[in-house]
Amino acid sequence: MTSPTINPAIEYGVIIAYLLLMIAIGIVFRSFNKNSGDYFRGGSQATWWMVGMSCFMTGVSAVTFTGNGGAAYEAGWSVLAIYLGNFAGMVAQAVLLAPWFRQMRATTFPEIIRERFGVSTQQLLAYIKIFTFTAYAALWLFGLAVFSSSVFGLPIHIVIPVLGIVALFYSTMGGKWAVLAADFVQGLIMMSMCVLVSILCLIKLGGIDGFFTSINDMGLTETFSPLKGEGLSPKKLYTTGWFWAALIMSFIFNCGATNAVKFFSVKDGREARLAAALSAVLMLLGVIFWFIPPMAARLLYSAQVEGMPLGTPAEAAFAVTSMQLLPNGLIGMMVVAMFSATMSSMDAGINGNAAIVVKDVIPAIRNRLKMPEATEKTLLLWGRIATLACGMAIVFLAEYLSMQRQMGIFEIVINFGAIVTVPIVIPTVLCLFIRRAPSWSAMFSMFCAAMVPLWDLIDSATWSFEFRTALTIAVSVASFLFSMLFWRRSSAAYRQQVNRFFEKMHTPVDFKHEVGQGSDHRQMTLMGRFSLAVAAFVALLLFLPNTGSGRLCILVLALFMGGVGALLCYAGSKNRQKAP
Repeated sequence: MTSPTINPAIEYGVIIAYLLLMIAIGIVFRSFNKNSGDYFRGGSQATWWMVGMSCFMTGVSAVTFTGNGGAAYEAGWSVLAIYLGNFAGMVAQAVLLAPWFRQMRATTFPEIIRERFGVSTQQLLAYIKIFTFTAYAALWLFGLAVFSSSVFGLPIHIVIPVLGIVALFYSTMGGKWAVLAADFVQGLIMMSMCVLVSILCLIKLGGIDGFFTSINDMGLTETFSPLKGEGLSPKKLYTTGWFWAALIMSFIFNCGATNAVKFFSVKDGREARLAAALSAVLMLLGVIFWFIPPMAARLLYSAQVEGMPLGTPAEAAFAVTSMQLLPNGLIGMMVVAMFSATMSSMDAGINGNAAIVVKDVIPAIRNRLKMPEATEKTLLLWGRIATLACGMAIVFLAEYLSMQRQMGIFEIVINFGAIVTVPIVIPTVLCLFIRRAPSWSAMFSMFCAAMVPLWDLIDSATWSFEFRTALTIAVSVASFLFSMLFWRRSSAAYRQQVNRFFEKMHTPVDFKHEVGQGSDHRQMTLMGRFSLAVAAFVALLLFLPNTGSGRLCILVLALFMGGVGALLCYAGSKNRQKAP
């Protein structure tokens, strides 16, 4: 299908309509927040399918389609290591970890750490978590700005604050409920568009056989192989060792207690398991469809990609393919899909960061200053203020990155994870399985593991990504296990604390007794209506000037989203009738 000439007015109209929808979600779900528990974890009343979509979307951002898409353009299937690791971690959540996370009955990740290791480790990880999320979110927002700039030539320094402000608005207004609702709608849009673009790529190349034949004909079979012996010059990236290091790192990230916050909003352990299973299925679909377009760009549109005015032109591969294959109106929807991917990660993190400030940082300060406990109304106010502050910090850091960039987004993100995140996450995995660890074991493990990348930096060592990652993991695990030798010196009070932690983690949640009445029908009805609104808007694009095949794409998209919306409305109606 030949793409028609892009009409900026149409595509901008699509984007503006999407941003207005996100604002509407924030306003509608504001009424769901009665206290800080509602604001930060949805009152633990959210349905598993909303939480599952949110869990999935927090693992996706525009970096998936810019930085990681650029890696797929250059190295083919190697980038799948990251997402296969995510998928394996989500399966581990569904099989074992998700019910444990929900049964911790907490609001923030540092709360769990306090119950396991005490206040000192809690405070350290609270501040580290705020820093690491802010850094990641700034990279996500910057990746989105790169995609938007690639499609429309929009100035990056303008795109960043506009999108940041919209994400801030609905996160601040609606809290966790708005985050979950927006993630569901955004996930529906993003996955639909990605599948559509991938199918159009395969049609253009003559099907799956034509895709692999083109790779072979262009001499890219070895380059696109997931397991490369020598790696790609000049940095020798994407070797077999790199592939397994990236996969294991992603798996570990998904198994740590740092992920527990994703499941605090769901009703109980059973629904937490279902939510994790849904996120795993969606991640597997993503693995299948996300990286066909940038690889197709290498086969079909390499001249256009290399001509993009970016520091790393390959990062525009997904955008170039979308512009070439999508009809009028759906190019704007593709940009919307990238907005969805990034803002879903941002809003969940902004809300989580604000929760840490309100639930972990401020209470510690109050205790030191011997100030009285805050009321629920005050906590809710502080929650909104903290949300605003966290969001503004992300926008400013993203603007800074856009001016200081010296390497590709993909390289920045994966190295940041290996250097900063691995030392933090590993003790939060081990502490879920090992009882006989003293209160200082997590801090000791993080300190020892952090010495590996620090030594690499100070000594100017030329360690490969895979060697540094493997050494960091080994040192972190070994130091945590070493600390177990000192368990016998732990006080009786601490041992009782650890026993209470494991007892709580393994005790199923009694939803009716602990939480109360659910609101399933209301959630289904509202999300059904929002989905139908998106479908109706997509259907309006049928009136734009397009080829017959372009209109068929739009019709299929509208029917799919409308079908999801109709099913949710129907299920909400049936659920209301069953409610007591």
